[in-house]
Amino acid sequence: MKQIHYLLALFTFVFLMSCGGGDSAPTPTPAPVIKTPGKSSLVAPLNAKTCEEGSNITATQSTVTFSWNSASDTESYELRITNLNTSEVITQTGISTTSATVTLTRGIPYSWSITSKNKGATTTDSDIWKFYLAGVGVTNYAPFPAAAVSPLPGTTVTPTNGKVTLTWDTSDVDGGSLTHTLYFDTVDGKQTPLTANSNLTVKTKEVSVAANTIYYWRVVTSDGSNTATSIVYSFKTN
Repeated sequence: MKQIHYLLALFTFVFLMSCGGGDSAPTPTPAPVIKTPGKSSLVAPLNAKTCEEGSNITATQSTVTFSWNSASDTESYELRITNLNTSEVITQTGISTTSATVTLTRGIPYSWSITSKNKGATTTDSDIWKFYLAGVGVTNYAPFPAAAVSPLPGTTVTPTNGKVTLTWDTSDVDGGSLTHTLYFDTVDGKQTPLTANSNLTVKTKEVSVAANTIYYWRVVTSDGSNTATSIVYSFKTN
């Protein structure tokens, strides 16, 4: 009799479990979906322009107000300002509004951009704008230092018929005609340039390269009165 009762109890337990009886595991709550922050559009200082003097603190420094449009799905912004002469970077993080004021050295070319952020791991960068902060008594500004377009700094490239095309970007706030001198070598990017690489009126130059070699290059840009020297860029060949 005990065996029959045991079998009946076991049958009842199995039946209840198969029919959904007993405790069931709780349904997990889905994680909230965090959207990618939108891209902010820059407003001021204007791109490729001589900036207004702003509020002059000293003869060498001014405060500059940066402003941009709000971006979707964004909780905070990061402002990044780069001194184009020295590559020194100034960063302000955790900005909850669409403007920020920064003290900068006058008579210097800068670039700036905004990064949109939220609680997600993905961020979104704005375009990069450049400007000159007006200097006391300056009537003609040097061109913006050249920025490498191709090859990108630190990349490895495959030559075509033993050649690589270097491309850079620069401009002049005064609107003058520009010439460029390309320094290109395997030492430090500062060796005496070839005659064929001097006084270029275009922003590109095809150069001969060897395989498995690191090359260094920089560009000196002139508007006829002032010059601007880029930082040294490098790339490696396959």
